[in-house]
Amino acid sequence: MCFLKAALGAGFSDKTPAHTVTMACISANQAMTTGIGLIASGQSDVVVAGGVELMSDVPIRHSRKMRKMMLELNKAKTLGQRLSLISKFRLNFLSPELPAVAEFSTSETMGHSADRLAAAFAVSRLDQDEYALRSHSLAKKAQDEGLLSDVVPFKVPGRETVTKDNGIRPSSLEQMGKLKPAFIKPYGTVTAANSSFLTDGASAMLIMAEEKALALGYKPKAYLRDFVYVSQDPKDQLLLGPTYATPKVLEKAGLTMNDIDAFEFHEAFSGQILANFKAMDSDWFAQNYMGRKTKVSI
Repeated sequence: MCFLKAALGAGFSDKTPAHTVTMACISANQAMTTGIGLIASGQSDVVVAGGVELMSDVPIRHSRKMRKMMLELNKAKTLGQRLSLISKFRLNFLSPELPAVAEFSTSETMGHSADRLAAAFAVSRLDQDEYALRSHSLAKKAQDEGLLSDVVPFKVPGRETVTKDNGIRPSSLEQMGKLKPAFIKPYGTVTAANSSFLTDGASAMLIMAEEKALALGYKPKAYLRDFVYVSQDPKDQLLLGPTYATPKVLEKAGLTMNDIDAFEFHEAFSGQILANFKAMDSDWFAQNYMGRKTKVSI
């Protein structure tokens, strides 16, 4: 329903079907591949798929007791019934229910999982800081060279227009080294500097078959050849998706690592992506956890 409202607000016809996909961090990718499926099955010719992240205004619910009272007040028919319900109100009813960010089956946040994963693969604090600094430095260079010009300016009510990614923050190893662990204290290695920050953002893409795009006069910017979704142990391998997915999608497409010039992996935490690199480069991990004879390699 939310995406339907967004579509109507964007000027799409009320005859255009739309739906919302909710699948945590992979929601936008799921929306994209769902669109591919609709096109491949002949249900749609053209699909707009996208994702939205709104971390500055997350839904915070009333407590269960407060919600129950509000619903009962809505059903009350007489003034006496309403006054009787109101008399039961207590100040602790106003205590809010903060949104759950922990993984359901482990009660750990992604930051905790990343910290444990980095420790399991012997990824040091310095390794993480160096990789994070590299990422921010390369992003700043790309931004300065105009390579991120596809960012659409957005006017935030009451504030200045956001014209570029404001999450790029090159620093120094000295400054990064001063930060304390953010999740596992006091000995953890994941900090605010080597983690992705929480922010707002959105992206969208126009998807169609190549022949449809050419018929409409569009020049395709990218092709989706194949895709795969994986799942693994949420306690110890929650953030190892790239390690499991990469060889599977390559094998499906009849490709090898040597056929790919550049990979794009989600870097939620530098410790997470470095742990994936180590897992991919391990024959032992491939044989004991992935059912492969040799490592993925990267």
